[in-house]
Amino acid sequence: METNIRLYTLNYTEVRTYLFAALFVACNIALPQLFHLIPQGGIIFAPLSLVILAGAYKLGWKTGLLAALASPLVNHLLFGMPAWSVMHVMVIKLATLAIIAGVTAQHYKKVTIPLLITVVLISEVIGGLSELLLTGGVSATIADFTIGWPGLLLQVFGTYILLKIFKK
Repeated sequence: METNIRLYTLNYTEVRTYLFAALFVACNIALPQLFHLIPQGGIIFAPLSLVILAGAYKLGWKTGLLAALASPLVNHLLFGMPAWSVMHVMVIKLATLAIIAGVTAQHYKKVTIPLLITVVLISEVIGGLSELLLTGGVSATIADFTIGWPGLLLQVFGTYILLKIFKK
């Protein structure tokens, strides 16, 4: 499955970069609140990742990176989640996802399910290795795949659907 959409690479000199990043942060404030209504919804579905992946793929890694850096911090300041003790891991994982998604979109200039699966899996592996190095805990890294597999599917198929909806 492939969809033709217009992909952008916004730069830090453009106001649109900051406006879209702010929009993604706003989405990343609202969306987790919905998922946290489900027991362990944040861990299972990783809602911040969906917005970062879709945003970075559509508008480039720079916009995605801004949102990836700001979203966990704003959520923590407003709601206490993610916990401060895991903030550095969350930021690294989201930043990795944003960069890989943006670079992949810029290189291939198309959206396909296999490309999105590859982006998510590579990001998860790099993020998991980072988490292991920073925390030394294997259980949280394994949980990303054992508990968080619905979120990985949501990232892939949710992003594909979102990008098809917002073709222009």
